[in-house]
Amino acid sequence: MKRIVFFLLITLSIAAIACGNKEKKSDETVVSIKTELGEIKVKLYDDTPKHKKNFLKLVNEGFYNDLLFHRVINHFMIQGGDPMSHNAGKNIILGGGGPGYTIPAEINPKHFHKKGALAAARRGGMANPEKRSSGSQFYIIQGEIYTNEALDTMEMIINDRRKNELMNKHLSAMKDEIIEFKKKNDRAGFDIRIAEERERVDSIYAAGPQFTFSDEARKAYTTIGGYPSLDDEYTVFGEVVEGLDVLDKIAAVKTDKQNRPVNNISMQVEVVK
Repeated sequence: MKRIVFFLLITLSIAAIACGNKEKKSDETVVSIKTELGEIKVKLYDDTPKHKKNFLKLVNEGFYNDLLFHRVINHFMIQGGDPMSHNAGKNIILGGGGPGYTIPAEINPKHFHKKGALAAARRGGMANPEKRSSGSQFYIIQGEIYTNEALDTMEMIINDRRKNELMNKHLSAMKDEIIEFKKKNDRAGFDIRIAEERERVDSIYAAGPQFTFSDEARKAYTTIGGYPSLDDEYTVFGEVVEGLDVLDKIAAVKTDKQNRPVNNISMQVEVVK
C-alpha cells in the first residue's frame, strides 16, 4: 500500500511539473503576420520589454494592417511597418515613415540575427549614436549560412566597429581642441593629437571585453543561417516560431531598384496568444 501511495505521489508531482511547464509556455506572446503568401507567427521576448510593449500596442491598434513589406532583399531580410506604405503608389519611395517617436535600444547579446529573428529597424550612423529603434518599422532575417572562419572574420569587423564608435565619442569630447587646430592651420599637430587619442582608445578597448559570438549563435549561423554583421547594432525582440517557409517565399519575390516588391505584399497583424 505504501509503495502504491509513493508511486502515486511521484506521478502527481511529474504531472504538476508538466502542467507548470505547459503553463509557462502558454504565457509566451505570439503575433500572427498574415500575407498573400502565407502566415508568419512570431513570439516576442520578455527581456526586451520596451519593444514588446510598443509592438503589441501598435498591433492592438491595428496600426500594421494593410501596410506593406516595402523592402525585401533575398538572403538578407524582409522589412515592413512604414505607415507611408498604406495605399502607396508604385513610384513612392518608402522606408522613412514611423509613428513619430523612437524606442531606446535594448540590444541583448542573448538575442542575435539568426534566420527568423524579428528586429527593429533604425537610423544608422552618427545621426543615431544611441542606436534607438524606429517606433514601428521592423524586419525579419532570412540571411544565409556562414562558416566558422567567416564568423571569425566577422568578430574582428565588429570589434573594429566598436573601437571606431569609441573613437568617435572621444573625438566629440575633443571638439574644442579640433577647432583650435583648424584655426591655427596646424595639420601636423592635429595628426599627432589624433594618433595619441587613437592609441589611447585602442588601449582602453583592449582592456575591456571583446565581442565574440556565443556557442549558440555560432551553431545557428553555421546551420540555419542568419546575418551576423547586424549583431550588437540593432535590437532583436522576437523570433519566428512558425512560417519560415513563408519568409523564404517573400524574400524570393521580384523587386524594383528600391528593393520594393513589384507586386505589393500587404500584412494583417494580430495577437494570437
